Amino acid sequence: MSIVKTVREEDATGEVAKIYGEDIEEIGYVPSHTRVMALNPQAVRAFEGLVRTIALPLGKRNYELVTLAAARGLRSQHCLLAHGRKSLAIFAEPDLIRIAEDYHDAGLTEAEVTMMEYAEKVSTASSAMTDADSRRLRDVGFSDADIVNITLAAAVRNYYSRAIQALAVDVDVPAELSPGLKDALVGSLQ
Repeated sequence: MSIVKTVREEDATGEVAKIYGEDIEEIGYVPSHTRVMALNPQAVRAFEGLVRTIALPLGKRNYELVTLAAARGLRSQHCLLAHGRKSLAIFAEPDLIRIAEDYHDAGLTEAEVTMMEYAEKVSTASSAMTDADSRRLRDVGFSDADIVNITLAAAVRNYYSRAIQALAVDVDVPAELSPGLKDALVGSLQ
């Protein structure tokens, strides 16, 4: 549990109230990570703008696959669960369970698997990466702009996940996640 004191919903004003309201509208509550990060609402808005700038050219499917892989590499329950919920808008639950359990054997394209391997490596061994890692992305059809955006998507997940992990933010489990999907998303981390 984070020692950081956050703003209660009933006390939120200005940009913090707007940030809280957006989460309430989208998911029905204000998650712990939003409460903590909203202590710097300008950083929240800058992060959201950066994510939009990266995600738009990648497309939602690729962005979420990269995010799940990067979060897996980071061992971030927060982001696996939150983006598992978001990914339900893109994937049927049985497909998402397969992706979470082993994306190598989940019916994804070779390009998607390669992209996820790359994103996971950004989270686990970025200092050991070489041109060979980027070349693998190019070999399966990604352009230079795609390679940069895949890298940025994984790196931005590292930024956010590491911040909420370092602040010991409570992990929220979205109500939309079945026990089977929750276990698939975070089961391998324990």
